[in-house]
Amino acid sequence: MSEKTKVFEEKMKKTIQSLESDLSTIRAGRANPHVLDRIMVEAYGTEMPINQVGNISTPEARLIQIAPYDISTLKNIEKAINMSDLGINPSNDGKVIRLVFPELTEERRKSLTKDIKKKGEESKVAVRNIRRDGIDAAKKLEKASEITEDEKKSLEEEMQKLTDKYVAQIDKIIEAKNKDIMAI
Repeated sequence: MSEKTKVFEEKMKKTIQSLESDLSTIRAGRANPHVLDRIMVEAYGTEMPINQVGNISTPEARLIQIAPYDISTLKNIEKAINMSDLGINPSNDGKVIRLVFPELTEERRKSLTKDIKKKGEESKVAVRNIRRDGIDAAKKLEKASEITEDEKKSLEEEMQKLTDKYVAQIDKIIEAKNKDIMAI
């Protein structure tokens, strides 16, 4: 890879990381602590990520348990979970909060696979936009006589190869996540 395409490859890598991060928050039938990553809890006069106010564990396949470091934050944690789009009602025994994940219905699985596919398509569009930016940058360099036409063509080919590589990676990630959801 040439120096000129490194910047664009980094952007494509970030797109993949963003997709993986988004997909980790989609709850399948198993309890995954990452579904709580975006939940912010009001504690000590400020908004804090849920993992900073309590210990999160998964004692069983379909159960997440949150043990607050400070019992006084228990109600706020429960409130934050209820306000989130998680769709699970927390149960509170005065010491810990438990989230029981129901089995996924066939309808919910199909809905999740559609969401996953949509996120994949959005990521592909982002990668293609990065390719377009790279090709535009190469055209500007040629116009400014900083590179030759052959070098521009070479850069365009490199950008296309990078795009193909990352689009294929996105397809693999989406396929794996869909298999995970349908297999549960």
